[in-house]
Amino acid sequence: MEVNMGRWSGSRLPSSCLALLIVKLLASICQVAHGTTPLGFHFTHSTYNATVYENSAARTYVNSQTRMGITLADLSWDIKYRIVSGDDEGFFKAEEVIIADFCFLRIRTKGGNSAILNREIQDNYLLMVKGSVRGEDLEAWTKVNIQVLDMNDLRPLFSPTTYSVTIAESTPLRTSIAQVTATDADIGSNGEFYYYFKNKVDLFSVHPTSGVISLSGRLNYDEKNRYDLEILAVDRGMKLYGNNGVSSTAKLYVHIERINEHAPTINVVTHIPFPSDKEPTYAVVNVDDLDEGANGEIESVSIVAGDPLEQFFLTKEGKWMNEYKIKERKPIDWDSFPYGCNLTLQAKDKGSPQKFSAVKLVHIASPKKESIPMNFEKEAYDVSISEFSPPGVVVAVVKLMPEPQGVEYRLSPSEEAEYFKINPNTGLITTARPLKIIEKDLYELEVYTNKGDDLKAQVTVRLEDANDHTPEFQQLSYSSFVNESVPVGSSVLAVSAVDKDRGENGYITYSIASLNSLPFIINQFTGVISTSEELDFESSPESYRFIVRASDWGSPYRHESEVNVTIYIGNVNDNKPLFEKVACQGVISSDFPVGGHITAVSAIDIDELELVKYKIISGNELGIFYLNPDSGVLQLKKSLINSGIKNSNFGLKITATDGENFADAMFVNISVVHGKVSSKTFSCRETRVAQRLAEKLLKKAKANVKLNLEDGFLDFYSVNRQAPHFDKSFPTDAKVSEDLPVGATILRIKAYDADSGFNGRVVYTISDGNVDSCFNIDMETGVLNVLMPLDREKTELYLLNITIYDLGNPQKSAWRLLTVTVEDANDNKPVFLQDSYSVNILESTSLGTEIIQVEARDKDLGSNGEVTYSVLTDTQQFAINSSTGMVYVADQLDRESKANYTLKIEARDKAESGHQQFSVVPLKVFLDDVNDCSPAFIPSSYNVKVLEDLPVGTVIAWLETHDPDLGLGGQVRYSLVNDYNGRFEIDKASGAIRLNKELDYEKQQFYNLTVRAKDKGRPVSLSSVSFVEVEVVDVNENLYTPYFPDFAVIGSVKENSRIGTSVLQVVARDEDSGRDGEIQYSIRDGTGLGRFSIDEETGVIYTADILDRETTRSYWLTVYATDHGVVPLYTTIEVYIEVEDVNDNAPLTSEPIYYPAVMENSPKDVSVIQIQAQDPDSSTNEKLTYRITSGNPQNFFVINPKTVPSILAQLPPVQQS
Repeated sequence: MEVNMGRWSGSRLPSSCLALLIVKLLASICQVAHGTTPLGFHFTHSTYNATVYENSAARTYVNSQTRMGITLADLSWDIKYRIVSGDDEGFFKAEEVIIADFCFLRIRTKGGNSAILNREIQDNYLLMVKGSVRGEDLEAWTKVNIQVLDMNDLRPLFSPTTYSVTIAESTPLRTSIAQVTATDADIGSNGEFYYYFKNKVDLFSVHPTSGVISLSGRLNYDEKNRYDLEILAVDRGMKLYGNNGVSSTAKLYVHIERINEHAPTINVVTHIPFPSDKEPTYAVVNVDDLDEGANGEIESVSIVAGDPLEQFFLTKEGKWMNEYKIKERKPIDWDSFPYGCNLTLQAKDKGSPQKFSAVKLVHIASPKKESIPMNFEKEAYDVSISEFSPPGVVVAVVKLMPEPQGVEYRLSPSEEAEYFKINPNTGLITTARPLKIIEKDLYELEVYTNKGDDLKAQVTVRLEDANDHTPEFQQLSYSSFVNESVPVGSSVLAVSAVDKDRGENGYITYSIASLNSLPFIINQFTGVISTSEELDFESSPESYRFIVRASDWGSPYRHESEVNVTIYIGNVNDNKPLFEKVACQGVISSDFPVGGHITAVSAIDIDELELVKYKIISGNELGIFYLNPDSGVLQLKKSLINSGIKNSNFGLKITATDGENFADAMFVNISVVHGKVSSKTFSCRETRVAQRLAEKLLKKAKANVKLNLEDGFLDFYSVNRQAPHFDKSFPTDAKVSEDLPVGATILRIKAYDADSGFNGRVVYTISDGNVDSCFNIDMETGVLNVLMPLDREKTELYLLNITIYDLGNPQKSAWRLLTVTVEDANDNKPVFLQDSYSVNILESTSLGTEIIQVEARDKDLGSNGEVTYSVLTDTQQFAINSSTGMVYVADQLDRESKANYTLKIEARDKAESGHQQFSVVPLKVFLDDVNDCSPAFIPSSYNVKVLEDLPVGTVIAWLETHDPDLGLGGQVRYSLVNDYNGRFEIDKASGAIRLNKELDYEKQQFYNLTVRAKDKGRPVSLSSVSFVEVEVVDVNENLYTPYFPDFAVIGSVKENSRIGTSVLQVVARDEDSGRDGEIQYSIRDGTGLGRFSIDEETGVIYTADILDRETTRSYWLTVYATDHGVVPLYTTIEVYIEVEDVNDNAPLTSEPIYYPAVMENSPKDVSVIQIQAQDPDSSTNEKLTYRITSGNPQNFFVINPKTVPSILAQLPPVQQS
C-alpha cells in the first residue's frame, strides 16, 4: 500500500485505514505468540478405539477410525510413545510417525517369537500409552481399547458323530426321524454353518440350521432296508471364501422295518382253444402285487368256486413270472355245459401278514363249434386286360369261401406284384401302374391271407397288345451343314425313329411338316433328306429349321412324333468385289503436301462382306502416289515441286480383291495445276452397288422371318393339346338301393377329348374311393355297375374318384368326384355301445339326478333305426328316459342297506312293420364316494425367503394340501410347472421343494414358482395350482476390507489455486470382485472439511474453496474408502495438505504516518528516522526493499534500500523547514 507522507502530514487518518492497520497489528501479535508460547502437550483423545484380527501376522497395525497421536505445537519436539500397561503378553508395540505438525501413534503386533492373538482366549486389550518429549519435561497419557476381531479359524464339530434310527416302512411323509447337532466356537457369520447331505438324497431332507432329518419320500423295504447317510456341517464363512472343505462329518444309519401293504390283483384273458389242441388252454391269468420282495411274491392262485367236478386246474407255465394258465384235468363233456363254466379265482402272496386278492369271476366258454374248411373260390385265376389299361382298372376278385371275419388278402412280394394292388378287405385286384407289353406280356401273381400259410391262389394276368407307343426319334434334334454350291439331289442327312409296338403298329414312315416351300425333300421310308433345288447363301436364309414327322401304321389311330431339323447353308466365295464409284477425275495443286489425302476408293464384297484389299495396277510407275491397301485412301508420296516431272496428268488404274476374286478395274485421272485448287475437285460415277446389296439382304431377311413364323406352327393332329373332359351331364351324386344285385348298371359316364386319334381316345377308371370294391366302371364305355354286394350298414356313402385318361403322349387326364349314396333296408337290431355299463355314485345322490346314459345305435334309418329304452329289472330306485337312455335316481339310496345294483336295460327299435329288433345290456350301479374335490393348498400361496448361500439339496419349502376324497382321490402328487432350468425340484409325494442349483442374489432376486397338486382320482383326476414366491436374500459376500497402501499421505497446493484444482489422488484396493470390490471415496473428517472435495470414483481431491495461507497454512483430511457390499466395509487414510505461499500481499509499515524531525544544520548522513515494515507472505519478508517515491524533490533525504531502512538527511544549511 502506497502512503503519501506529505499529503497526510498534519492530518488524521481515515477510519477505514485505521481499521486495516489494527487487523494487521493483531495478526502480527498472534504470529509472535504462536512462535514463542507452547499450546500444550496432550493426545487428541483421552481414549481411542482400535481393532485387529486374530491370527494377524507380525507387524500388523491396528486400525482406528480416528487419528491417534499428538499435535506438534512445537515442530522441534522429539516425541516417543511407549505402552505402559495392558499388554502383559507383549503382543503389541507402539510406534511414532511424524507427518507435518502431527505425531501419529501407531500400534502394531510384534514380530519374532511373540504369541499369536486368539480371540477365543482374549478378545479385548486396554492399553495405557505414554507420550513424552525427549529432552523436555513434557508427558501425555491416553488409553487404546483394542478389540480383537474374529477370524473363521474354527470349524463346526458334531457331537456325537454317529446316529442310528429305526423307522417303519409306512412312516408318513414329513415325519422328523432324527436330529444331528454340531457347534462352532467362532462368532457372527464365522460361527454360522449349514447341515446338508454329502450325496444327493431324495428320500430324506435335513434342515440346514437345525439339523432335523425328515422323511421326504416313500420307503420300500424290499428295495432298500437301510440307508447310510453322511451329513456335513459346512462353515458359512468357508463357503464365502470359496473353500468347500468339510468342517465335520456325521453318519446317520436309518433302518427300515418291513410291512405287507398291498393285496394281489388278478387279470384274466379268456381263450377258445382249437379242437386239435392236445392240452387246450382256456384262460391266461396274470397276478400282480405292488409290494416288493416276499410281500410281492405270489404263493398260489386257486379255484375257490365254480368247479365242483374239479375239471380245471391252474399251472404256472407262462412266459412271465406270475402268469398262470387254466387247463382241463380230463376231457370235458361240453354238451353238459352248453353255456360254459363260471370259475372263481383267488390269489394269496407270501407276505407277512399274508394278504388275499379279491375273488375274480372267469367265464369259460364252450369251444364246441362246427368248423367248415376254407378255400379260395378258384385255385387259379386267368384274366386278360388291355395294354391301354390305366391305374385302377379291375383285374380280378379273389375270395375265401366261407369268408371269415378279419381276413386280409395280400399279394406275395415280387417284381411283378408291384404293378398291381389288392384291397386287403375285399380281395379286389386292380392295376397300380401303366402296363407295357414290350416290358412284359404275362404276369404271375400269388394271393395269400392271414388265415393260414396253406391258403393261396394263383392269378395269371395276360396283356392284350395295343398301339400304345409313339415313334421315338433316336435324337432329340438333328442338324447338318451344306455348302450353297452342292448340286440338286445331294443327300444332306438321315433321320431315324423307332416304335416299340409290334406289327404294323411299329411300322414307320417320314414326312416334312412345313407350310413354306423348302429346297429339301425326304424319303418317306428311309428318312434321308436331300436338296430339291439350287441353294444361294446370299439370297436365301443362312439356315433352314423345319419339322420331320414320323408316323406308325397302327389302328384304330396312328401315333406320330416330330423332331426339329436344322440345316445350315455354308457360304462360298463366289462373288467378286464391286466398286461403289468409278471413273474418278480431279485436280491437285503442284504444291500439294506429301502425305496429303487426295481421294479414297471403296469396294464391297457381297460374300459375307469380306474385307477388301486395294492396289494400283498401272499409272504410278514413278511412285508419286500411295494407295492404302486396307482403307483405299490415295495419298501423295513424293513432292511435285522440283521433281522434274514434265507430265501434269496422271491416270491411275486401280483394282480390289477379296483374296480370291478381283474387281473390275476403275480409273482415277489426276491433273496437276499451279495455284490454289478447291478442296472439292474430284468427281466420280456411282455404280449403285450398295443399293443392290441392301436389296439382297432385305430379301434374305424376309426369308428368315417367314421361316421363324413357321416355328410357331403346331400340328393339331400329332400334338396332344387337349385334356379329356367330362360331359356336362356328369352327375354330382347317385343313389343306389342296398339290395341292388351284382352286375346291375348304375349309370353311364360320358367324356370327350377334342384331340384327334389316340390323343382324343378316352378310357375310364375308378382311381379312388372304391374302398369296399363294390363298384366297377367299364374302361371303354364308362358304364358304372355293381361289382360286389352293397351293405349300407357298413358304408352308406362312397366318394368315387372317376378318372379319365386320353391315349396321347404325353398322356393327359381329368377327374371328378361322384357321390354314391346307398339306401337302407331294415336288417339290424339296436346295439349298445358297451357290453355292460357300470357307474359309481354318491349314496347321497338326490332324486332325479341323472347318473349315466346308456346308448344303443341301430344302423337302420327312419323308424327302423329309432330306439326306445326300458328297465326290465323290478326296482324302485332307478328309472330310465325311454328316448334318451338317461338313467336317473327315482328313490332314496342307502349304501349301508345295499351297496350296488345290477339293472337290465332293454333297447328296442320302432319298426312299423315286420319284427321289431331289441337287445339287453346289464348296468351295475355302485354307491361310493366320488372324487369331487380338488386338492386345496394350505395356505393358498407361499412366500419363502431363501439365503443365497444355502447348500444344494436344502428343502426351502414344504407344500401342504388338503383333499377330503377317499382312496386315490385323496392321494396328491406335486409337480413344478416351471423349475427355472432345473434350479428347483419338488418331491412329487411329499411336496418338498429343494434347491437343485446354487442361487446367486446378484443374478436374480426373485423366483415365482408355479406348483401343481394333482390327485389320483379316477376316472378324472383333479388338480389345483399355487404359487411359491421365492425371495433370494443377499448374503454378505464382502470378504475383504478396502485398504490404502499407506496410512497417511502428504500433498500441497498453492494458495491462489482456483476452486476445483486437483491436489492429489488417493487410491485404495479391494480384493473382492464385482460390486463388493467397487470403492467409493468420501471426506468425513478433518480441518479441511468444506475446503476440499473428492471424486467418489477416482479418489482425486480437489479444492472446494479459496485458500489463504496467511489464514491457514495446512489442513488435515480423513478420507474414507467404502465398498458397495451388502454390509459395506471401509478404511481410512489421513491426508495432510500444505498450502504453499504465493506473493499475494503488499508489505505494511509499522505506522501509517511518521512524524520525524531533524536539526536544520545537521550534518550529512544524519539518521532522521528508521522505517519498519513486514510482509504477510512468509517467503518475501527477507526480500523487502525501500525507496522514497515522492516529497523529496531536492533529494535532501536518502533511504537505505536494504536491511536498515533509515532516512538520512542531506540538507544544506537553512534550505527547507
